Amino acid sequence: MFDVRSSKLKSGSLLESNLEPRILNFSELSSVGRKGKLTLMYVRQGPRTVLSRSSCRTPWHLFPPIYLDETGCAYTLLLNPSGGLVGGDHLAIDLSLGTRAHVLMSTPSANKVYRSLGAPSAQVIEISVGPDAILEWIPEPTIPFAGSRFRQAVQVTLEPGATAVLWDAIASGRIAGGERWAFASLDNEIRIRTASGASVLERYMLCPDDRSGGVGLVEPWNYVASFYAVGDAIGEEAWKRLEEKLALILDERSGRILGGVSQPAVPGLAVKLVARSAPDLAAAQQRLWAAVRRELWNLPPVVWRKY
Repeated sequence: MFDVRSSKLKSGSLLESNLEPRILNFSELSSVGRKGKLTLMYVRQGPRTVLSRSSCRTPWHLFPPIYLDETGCAYTLLLNPSGGLVGGDHLAIDLSLGTRAHVLMSTPSANKVYRSLGAPSAQVIEISVGPDAILEWIPEPTIPFAGSRFRQAVQVTLEPGATAVLWDAIASGRIAGGERWAFASLDNEIRIRTASGASVLERYMLCPDDRSGGVGLVEPWNYVASFYAVGDAIGEEAWKRLEEKLALILDERSGRILGGVSQPAVPGLAVKLVARSAPDLAAAQQRLWAAVRRELWNLPPVVWRKY
């Protein structure tokens, strides 16, 4: 069995694979497909952001970035063709953006977490956003199946002038199958640290079977989501205008969406919301994201096909 270690992208157009086959020992064989790591480094090259270096270990696979407009933004899909995470899986992403790079990361489908009788599955994401760079992190929701155990940690570090837009959504389970809030545990952490050293931190753990707390007031809803826009390159007046716009969007679907927007202790905005259905969640995400793109960079909404 072989281990594919790395690939490089030169001049923004030619993908060169650097494959060094080697025999794996027994301990490495047991981790194949269970301990995956994806490393991506982006740099600004003329009018475009290009992928300068990458490496992936299964189950991660790499889709080279595409360019949907004239902004030079590198649109990239994160692909896990295994279908989902099982107990004991550990996936890691190490993402780095160079000076003035602009990257939009998403996924082609929901992140599924399967039942586990013991060990949780884990996903650890570490992102470094260089000076004056822009990150848009907009994955599809995570769906925890009945009996699943999942831990996720997302850490974003911003250099001076950098801006991060981050979306994170969790479903209550396979709703059509009657698995609302039937997972065993879900531990989620998001930290965005600015160049000043200040940070915004979100941390929660849901245990539906824990009668002392369970899932609390969120129980009647089917989706929970967080949306952040953080960066010291944006002026205070712009954040105030954007806060008002996002608050109006959250009021558009009364009874279908419930949420609030606030200014955290770092330059930016934080939105927390719950939704009744996947269409309600998707509509809210698109409206919020479009408002941020228009206000911060005068860019239109993103339109792309993921299938």
